[in-house]
Amino acid sequence: MNLALFDFDGTITHADTFVPFIHFSTRRARVRLGSALLSPLVVGHKLNMVPAKHVRVGAILVAFAGRAEAEVLEWGRRYAETLDRVVRPNALERLRLHQAQGDTVVVVSASLNPYLRPWCERMGVELICSELESRGGILTGLHASGDCSGETKARRVRERYVLDRFEQVYAYGDTLEDVELLSLAHHPYFCWQELRDVAARTVSATAASIIRLHR
Repeated sequence: MNLALFDFDGTITHADTFVPFIHFSTRRARVRLGSALLSPLVVGHKLNMVPAKHVRVGAILVAFAGRAEAEVLEWGRRYAETLDRVVRPNALERLRLHQAQGDTVVVVSASLNPYLRPWCERMGVELICSELESRGGILTGLHASGDCSGETKARRVRERYVLDRFEQVYAYGDTLEDVELLSLAHHPYFCWQELRDVAARTVSATAASIIRLHR
């Protein structure tokens, strides 16, 4: 049996799902406040000075702190029903191919459990992702186990699965936040091209970084 690890945003989908979920599930006044408070982080991220995970941490604090977990989970269920429109056909085809071969298929994402869990359950795949912390049914605005990006992706995969028990490990990603995830795989794919093929020609700085790590 093989293991297939899929990043979600930008890999399975052709668009970001995190920010649209904030707007989908949060009142406009709160979104406007959050936009004002987080604007320095957003500008810093666009200038490559602030990692994306810091923006996400700030966003979930502003959007979800103090809200009922059940309410946000319901918004997540509704949002999950809209995701088919942003799923890449080739990604769905590859995911189904792995399932048909009997592989264990896992979405490994920095995006959020309220909508990824119902989507993954509908697709019949397993999930490792950023999860919202709840205390007494009220969201704290924090992550339950940290932002699931970078090394955290790889660590959480290793915690759940014994990689040596799989004949082959496949991993699919599209950004530097997926570098460590791709490094786990016998067959790492960056932007849907297997790295051994990408390495044969001029590539972006991001892909080159992943290639260097995998060697």
